[in-house]
Amino acid sequence: MKTDKLKIWLKAFRLRTLPLALANAVMGSFLALFNGGFRWIIFILTILTITFLQILSNLANDYGDAVSGADKPDRVGPTRVTATGMVTKREMKKMITNFILLSVISGSLLILIGLRHVALSKILIYFGLGLAAIIAAIKYTVGKNPYGYKGFGDIFVFIFFGLIGVIGTYYLHTNWFDKMVIVPAAVIGLMSTAVLNINNLRDIHSDTESGKKTLPVQFGFEFTRRYHLLLIGSAWLLTISYTVIHFFSLWQFLFLITLPLFILNGKKVYYHKDSSELNNELRNLALATFFFALTFGLGLIL
Repeated sequence: MKTDKLKIWLKAFRLRTLPLALANAVMGSFLALFNGGFRWIIFILTILTITFLQILSNLANDYGDAVSGADKPDRVGPTRVTATGMVTKREMKKMITNFILLSVISGSLLILIGLRHVALSKILIYFGLGLAAIIAAIKYTVGKNPYGYKGFGDIFVFIFFGLIGVIGTYYLHTNWFDKMVIVPAAVIGLMSTAVLNINNLRDIHSDTESGKKTLPVQFGFEFTRRYHLLLIGSAWLLTISYTVIHFFSLWQFLFLITLPLFILNGKKVYYHKDSSELNNELRNLALATFFFALTFGLGLIL
């Protein structure tokens, strides 16, 4: 692959979105480590699988928005390679197929190794969830009825980038379910949804013109700003309540060092004047979520 083409594909992969996705693996793995069930092979395969799925989602989003006409020349967000003609639709479809295969191979290894001692029924459930994750990554913007164009993206992000991501990772490590994992999983889900909300708020004008009915398009600018604060505030309220209820060490509050990042993000998103300002805030919140998961996990084991 030539250097120029490689740069184009790296742009399409949108690697800066990876920290948000990897927050699931970090949170689930730290919780497993805290409860004595951590396995390195599961951690590595989870990182690989989540990376492939995130890139798949980004590629499908690039292709889907180009086909539907959602990407306009005056788009505020990152440059899309399909809509701008940097790659052809045929090339993009081929690359999407490649990452579907990578996701299937990595995910299958993860499930077979992680669940080798559990009942076949549970293994089949995990394969079903893996298939659902692949379909969800593609159907966000691709197909006749992409759910991202109907305002359901927030729900799917909360489920797959929170509940399933964290709880699923924890179970693959430990082979048992602990209801106390639900709250940290929900927290990551809320923070991930807030990142999507920034993305949709940034694109509210272009999405309105293209008929993409995200929540900001349906409910308006003022609602979306308050919704963003609600998502972040709820995540922190859950986290602090969870830590107080299950307190055993001051180290558990290590995650508080990331609080200023979230406060600053909430302030900038709420008071922003130009949509272009939200590009940095989208990245900043994704990184803040990753660091939150890291510090929350470290606080459990120190």
